[in-house]
Amino acid sequence: MNIWLGTIQLGVKSLWLHPMRSILTVLGIFIGVASVIWLLAISKGIGDEAQRQIESLGADTIMIRTIKPPSEKMAAQGLTPYGLTRDEFEFLSTSIPTVRSAIPIRELRRQFQYRDRKMDGRLVGCTPEYFDVNKLEMEQGHFITDAENFSKETHCVISSKVAERLFPAEDPIGKRVYMPENQDFYLVVGVLKPKGATAAVGGSMAAQDFTNDIYIPIRTLQQRIGDMVMSFRSGSREGEVIQLNQITLRVADIKDVKRTAELVETALDSHDKMEDIQVVVPLELLEQARTTRAMFMLFMGMIAAISLLVGGIGIMNIMLATVTERTREIGIRRALGAKRRDIIRQFLVETSVLSLTGGLTGILFGLLCGPAVDGARMIANHWFGDVMAELPEVVRTVQPSIVPASIPGAFFISLVVGIVFGIYPATRAAKMNPIEALRHE
Repeated sequence: MNIWLGTIQLGVKSLWLHPMRSILTVLGIFIGVASVIWLLAISKGIGDEAQRQIESLGADTIMIRTIKPPSEKMAAQGLTPYGLTRDEFEFLSTSIPTVRSAIPIRELRRQFQYRDRKMDGRLVGCTPEYFDVNKLEMEQGHFITDAENFSKETHCVISSKVAERLFPAEDPIGKRVYMPENQDFYLVVGVLKPKGATAAVGGSMAAQDFTNDIYIPIRTLQQRIGDMVMSFRSGSREGEVIQLNQITLRVADIKDVKRTAELVETALDSHDKMEDIQVVVPLELLEQARTTRAMFMLFMGMIAAISLLVGGIGIMNIMLATVTERTREIGIRRALGAKRRDIIRQFLVETSVLSLTGGLTGILFGLLCGPAVDGARMIANHWFGDVMAELPEVVRTVQPSIVPASIPGAFFISLVVGIVFGIYPATRAAKMNPIEALRHE
């Protein structure tokens, strides 16, 4: 034990004699360890955000969305009906035994007006189940009820942003929102709490923005507005007939999700020719996201490991140069009775001290990943606000999440790197001929 303590003291003293060289050597390991922790934390944060977005869709749901078919499939007729129908909704909700509930959804772009205030937004025709599936929360009032839907009431529930824009100084409850395109008034019965937009998930699910929404009973929308959508482009008038934009199915048991999705695709195979629907299964997206996250973290870890490798090479280079500089010292120690194992032990202690110092400081800096990213984002928002606003939502909001295993893992790897890359210089020093070493100038 005393031998090891003496060797450690001698090693630290030797490193202290050349502080700048020691600091630069430690810096390589420091950067490597911090890189491992930072890159894994950032990649995990991005993966967690993507996974949260998918989980918010519900692992027990299946979404069938209407998509606009390719232009060549619509060119034959001036007024082309496409997408999901109410008959298909009834069929899916009643004929598949594993389906617990089904939610029809119709979406339209509309202008909303109250007195002289106007804004553009999304009009959503839905049923009460829409509230739970999309995890909405009420600020005041109530959401659409079954009774309001059944009796086709001209009632509406507005988002917090719509309330802020149309009723900046008034209580919206009991007021009426006007929609000029249909010349209809809708009585406000509820206001929702703010809900952030969901990011797009791969190529399977488009982003959802709930900030400018007004919700009305779907039966009211069917009666008041109908299925035809007219638009004017380049001086020409175009029309589309869409009954439903989406059908969301909730499955009784998550184990039945994939089998139910297969039944849905079989039941709707008549749309294959038109290519006007898309079946999205969040459970499958969730499994893909987990696999992608694991691969992404492995890839980022490998990149960070390269930094540790470079740091290890730096240690070996420095120690080889040290061996050359301390040739005479090594010769004197050998002449005074030091054995080869004593020389090896001394150099390995020095490389280990360098590695441990770099590893510990790298871990401390790595734990500051979250505050550092927040600070960098705040500075970027201040100086490059326009550029930051154009970046994807996940980039502007993602929070790094430290991977617990990365801390002991990075520390252990840094220690191993120091020992492995210190063996060759230590062995080379120990194999020196004492007489030749004493002659060295």
